[in-house]
Amino acid sequence: MGDLAALDLEETAFWRPLMRIMTALPRALEDQFLPETGLAITDYGVLVALSEAPDHLLRISALAATTGLSLSRISRVVDDLTRRGLVEKRRCAEDGRASNAVLTEAGFARLEAAYPGHLARVRASVFDHLSAEDIRTAGPVLARLAAALEATPPTDDCGGRR
Repeated sequence: MGDLAALDLEETAFWRPLMRIMTALPRALEDQFLPETGLAITDYGVLVALSEAPDHLLRISALAATTGLSLSRISRVVDDLTRRGLVEKRRCAEDGRASNAVLTEAGFARLEAAYPGHLARVRASVFDHLSAEDIRTAGPVLARLAAALEATPPTDDCGGRR
């Protein structure tokens, strides 16, 4: 740690609220969402990704990349959504070892039903507190941070690359 410089005041003023947002926002969105819709925010994100994909179908690995979830996590979520009839799993025709996730009609209907409440919570939790200029300025900054995180290979629990 000797070579690492401490965060300066501006960095600290950015970092600490970001940490609070990363903790509080998912909780704020999920607290009413799960009881109202029967969907976790992660489930909703998977259904959205599939709804936007051609033929409502994505290879499991592409779905993991799209949602930012690990392969093991996306597999568990897809298996759960499959048990609930919201997603169907199909063997990939091009590669028999791989699987595709396909949004079912029931999954699309659940997504459509959940959307208005989710949108209202997103507006109340985030956008109602920002100006148009805040959104224009912050959007590219957050996109850059997300891209940098997605480009960084994950590490295992021991700090090694996976």
